Amino acid sequence: MTEYTLDAAVIGGGAAGMSAAKALVDAGCTTALVEREQTLGGILLQCIHNGFGVHEFKEELTGPEYAERWEDMVTPLAGPRGATIFTDTTVMELIPGSDEGGFTLVCVSPGSGFFHIRTRAVVLTAGCRERNRGNIRIPGTRPAGVYTAGLAQRMVNMEGCLPGKDAVIVGSGDIGLIMARRLVWSGCRVHGVVEIQPYPSGLTRNIVQCLNDFSIPLYLSHVVSRIHGRTRLEAVDITPLEEGRPDTAKTFTQACDNLLLSVGLIPSAELAREAGAQLNPLTGGPLVDCRLMSTVPGLFAAGNGLHVHDLVDYVSAEARRAGENAAAYLSGYQPARQIRLKPGSNIRYLVPGTLDPARPQPILFRPMIVKNGAILTLSLDGKIIKEQKKNHIQPSEMMQVDPAKLDLGNLELRPDSVLEVSLS
Repeated sequence: MTEYTLDAAVIGGGAAGMSAAKALVDAGCTTALVEREQTLGGILLQCIHNGFGVHEFKEELTGPEYAERWEDMVTPLAGPRGATIFTDTTVMELIPGSDEGGFTLVCVSPGSGFFHIRTRAVVLTAGCRERNRGNIRIPGTRPAGVYTAGLAQRMVNMEGCLPGKDAVIVGSGDIGLIMARRLVWSGCRVHGVVEIQPYPSGLTRNIVQCLNDFSIPLYLSHVVSRIHGRTRLEAVDITPLEEGRPDTAKTFTQACDNLLLSVGLIPSAELAREAGAQLNPLTGGPLVDCRLMSTVPGLFAAGNGLHVHDLVDYVSAEARRAGENAAAYLSGYQPARQIRLKPGSNIRYLVPGTLDPARPQPILFRPMIVKNGAILTLSLDGKIIKEQKKNHIQPSEMMQVDPAKLDLGNLELRPDSVLEVSLS
């Protein structure tokens, strides 16, 4: 069996994978970049709308343009002392070494068959997958015409197929909102977006540009309570919620021939779990420390495979940090100490889980409330060290704090110090 030996491997060749691979090669590490599709780019290739790259490249790009920018930076790095790029290749197993450390990637591709990649560090950037009908358990029949929003996006943008002519969308996630607009542009009727929460779960700009601008109704605090149809979807029942309970007396039926599900994303963390990494029950991705390293030494994670982001620019930036941290790990760097990070009131989770005072890196988190004029508070061992007013917060929009601006070197730190982040 063919075997490759390199310093590091990056699994997943989307925005995160290309960013992490470039950071590793720039640090002098020989790196394998493994992508299961035939080309690099990942999900970006089907996202033909603009809105990408504002932070990374200071201009607004489409998904394919954003992917091309990164591919143009990564492919020149290919070579025996840089990156070895494997496309059309699936990692079947990620096997941690025993006493000697390191990892073995068991890979397969149509052209090369099975082969091994041996490395001393791995960065997981495998992205995420969509939740489907089985995850939300909509009652009714099982006709054709029920799709995840991402699958419908691929059908329309890459394969030139329409999922139907009359659509209802479940969930106000960004992919669903963007597909509402895309279907209207393609000549379809979108009869509404049904959201179980009392507030939208997508970015505000997408609510405005994809729904309001096209007069598409948004049913907040509603659910699709039943699916009708035998061989093909014919209609769905839509029921409002009163104090969290279905008010069946107000149920109405909407005729449609396709139902798109935009009901959340789940990090693809199977390889991390099988390698022995502990997962975060709140994010679905691996638990990571200040280096974005999991509980398995040498195994790093970043991007949507770690926790679901709202902007691809943040994905690239986080993966770049993961690549830099993996290179530092390979060179022998170990944090002298780590401060535990604690999510406080109205914070769902914090990533990473610890902070290195000597090399502080951004803390990313999602709020649990919708509020104008919220106060972001950082407390060290119970003492407030920073407060900042936020004009508007909502769960769909990720927030971040740059602890490099806290001047931790001048603060009194204990061996068991805890930094808490909260919103009020």
